[in-house]
Amino acid sequence: MAEITENQNSSEDIARTIGFDLVRAVESASLAGFRWLGCGDKIAADEAATDAMRGMLNMVDMQGICVIGEGIKDEAPGIFRNEKLGCWRSGSHRVNFAIDPIDGTRLTAKGLPGAISVLAATIVSKDSTRVLAELPSFYSYKLAYGPAVREANPEIDLDAPLEKTLQTIAECLQKRVGDLVVALLDRPRHEAQIDAIRRLGARIRLIGDGDVAMAIAPSMLNNTVDVYIGIGGSPEAVIAAAAIKCLGGEMLVRMWPRDESELAELKDSEWADSLGHIYNCDDLAAGEDIIFAATGISDSPMLEGVVIRGQHVYTHSMLMRARSRTVRYIQTIHDLSRKTIRFASDQKEHSL
Repeated sequence: MAEITENQNSSEDIARTIGFDLVRAVESASLAGFRWLGCGDKIAADEAATDAMRGMLNMVDMQGICVIGEGIKDEAPGIFRNEKLGCWRSGSHRVNFAIDPIDGTRLTAKGLPGAISVLAATIVSKDSTRVLAELPSFYSYKLAYGPAVREANPEIDLDAPLEKTLQTIAECLQKRVGDLVVALLDRPRHEAQIDAIRRLGARIRLIGDGDVAMAIAPSMLNNTVDVYIGIGGSPEAVIAAAAIKCLGGEMLVRMWPRDESELAELKDSEWADSLGHIYNCDDLAAGEDIIFAATGISDSPMLEGVVIRGQHVYTHSMLMRARSRTVRYIQTIHDLSRKTIRFASDQKEHSL
């Protein structure tokens, strides 16, 4: 048997004990967000989910730091960059977070499928300087594929014609190009890719939002998507990278400045030499002590949404760890007569 060092064993123990606390955090956020499903107010939904997630995370015995938060990017309520999370007891373990209380706020507001509550965390050891990466661009170009393609180790060039890239992926999967299912965000900026895919005869799955779940989809064991491509949020890229790493897949990412103003700003920053750099999952979510947790709000290919049956609420979550590549699906039944959610805003328990 392989020898396990003391530091590795310590981080392994921490990852095992903290995982279900993180599931409770995404469960709470999904339950709070679900109350706004279809109500047409995405800000209110995001605010409720954020308040609930923060309230649960602040009860965890850890020194947590949010290194990637959603609120700043879209000026919505959020858990913000450098915000402290947890009890911060002296001697408690350090944990860095990438957080999105609702990936798919617009989907939630409209009552559409695909909304999830999600976070990624990495345990930071005493001698560790490796954390979840923060890309400064609003958007990034992404290409995500599953373990079978990654293990084949093909040469994939983000600048190559899409026809060549899809042919390479199809060969790795022992499929015809016409049998591939390719997922993209339904945006005008993807018109050229959509046209190219249709010319090749491959299947297309367009999504309105929910970029994290669909980037993960090709790496799932029961996947119905072979590849995810296109331009989406940079924070979401890091969260997805953590999950994909837990599953053994891969994602290639390059910053995509959305306009000349952002391009000029990046060229005038410390990131100027990295504009053309292609990041992979290990660059964005380094090391092995990575935990990913998510709970469905509305139904998606990855997770079932919240369901109320009589006096009980059902939630469907997943918990994954990179070191062991363990994937747990957790169905939780909450009794409405007893279930409460702790909101950080008033430090009180609230019934559903």
